[in-house]
Amino acid sequence: MTAATPDEGVAVPVTIRDVARASGVHISTVSRTFSAPHLVNPETRVRVLACAEDLGYRPNRAARALITGRTHNIGLIIADIANPFFPPLIKAAESQARHRDYHVFVADTNEDPTTEEELVHALAKQVDGVLLCSPRMSNSLIEQLSREVPLVVVNRQVTGLPCVLMDVGQGARAAIEHLIGLGHRSIALLGGPRSSWTNREMRRAAGAAARSGGAELTLLGPNAPTETGGAAVAEQVRRSGVSAVLAYNDLMAIGLIEGLHALGVRVPQEVSVVGVDDITLSRLTRPKLTTVATPTGAAGRTAVDMLLQQDIESPRGARAPGAGTALGVRRTTAQVMLQTDLVIRDSTGPGPHARPVRPLAAPLGPDPHCPAGPGIPTAVTGDAVAS
Repeated sequence: MTAATPDEGVAVPVTIRDVARASGVHISTVSRTFSAPHLVNPETRVRVLACAEDLGYRPNRAARALITGRTHNIGLIIADIANPFFPPLIKAAESQARHRDYHVFVADTNEDPTTEEELVHALAKQVDGVLLCSPRMSNSLIEQLSREVPLVVVNRQVTGLPCVLMDVGQGARAAIEHLIGLGHRSIALLGGPRSSWTNREMRRAAGAAARSGGAELTLLGPNAPTETGGAAVAEQVRRSGVSAVLAYNDLMAIGLIEGLHALGVRVPQEVSVVGVDDITLSRLTRPKLTTVATPTGAAGRTAVDMLLQQDIESPRGARAPGAGTALGVRRTTAQVMLQTDLVIRDSTGPGPHARPVRPLAAPLGPDPHCPAGPGIPTAVTGDAVAS
């Protein structure tokens, strides 16, 4: 916003001096109000912000970066922006960052670890920190890059670095136990990318759950984590003779169902299918997809908070914008694990070893001592209970 000079009527920008004069404080106090508000008396901060709002003052981010050593920008590097798993995470991260007066730069790697590394190097010169989402680089390279710019890793566990994890191991166990409970003893696990942490966690947990439940687990993969990747393995699933499949993600599960349908294999009558992620499409397919819901929005918000805990409170001048990590920047190695949940829909059904359901005896008549009504338990069959 601009103000007009009285003699020329020429609009001039509102400056920090105008805000200081209007609020009755020193220029440095106005500067701290925007760059380090926690250092300013609350009443003074409210007064300065109100005057700035009235005058239409907007701080110059470039100038503020030179003073504070912070750009108020965050990099968000995504493995595949076309994958419906990522948009809810992106939206949540951007919303959380705006709430903290930060901007987010989003970059897509197309599942390429070389592109990932190049993007981290490029963004390090423009941001205060980077969120790495489902990275495909090696742990050693990620650790090396963290010395150049503060990092938070999402959906990947890297020792010594802050990580936001979704408990896909717990989700895979729940999915396998659900299938075993339905009577499936021959189950396939459709793997994702070879370098994926999620893929390794699912394989470990699904294998343990299958052994515990007396089922055989067939590993099929690695595969592309896409609908096309799922459809491509449909013939292999049919030939394997399994009666149930746990896929690396929902996209693969949906593609598999399409591929099985083209081969004349019915889901869930002949093969039950479970996905992971609970993307919107999982509720729109026919049959509706049984899946492991992952808290992507919560992961995005948590990752932003963890990154700013590292960098936002670094001492003034601790590092110049884009200068990488320097002494004085507070680091954290915290790791947060977020819960996943099994969502049972229509793509899973009874397997070859399902227990026969005995019909309930017909009631002889109302029992005057036990009237029916809310809160009175009724008998249910085993199939009516979600495993």
